Amino acid sequence: MSDALDAVEQITDRVERVRAKSRIMAEQVRRNPEWSKERGELIRELWADGEGMSFRQIADHLSIKLSTVQDVFRSYKGSGTARPKKEQAEE
Repeated sequence: MSDALDAVEQITDRVERVRAKSRIMAEQVRRNPEWSKERGELIRELWADGEGMSFRQIADHLSIKLSTVQDVFRSYKGSGTARPKKEQAEE
């Protein structure tokens, strides 16, 4: 995947490079809900199976941030920049 993205960045014609990047970004937006759902399902399965993994173990196992795992269990969706500030959340 990284090789494909690197190839896009190597497109010499600026207009064609931006067009290619725009197509990739649009496709990412289209796929994100399905991919996020699958990731969330797997996180819950890893936590629930038998003894289950800890949130930190799941994050390490899937090479994702601990906060991403925590957000699945909080049913939080959105970017970290949109997350309520701690003092606001407590009010």
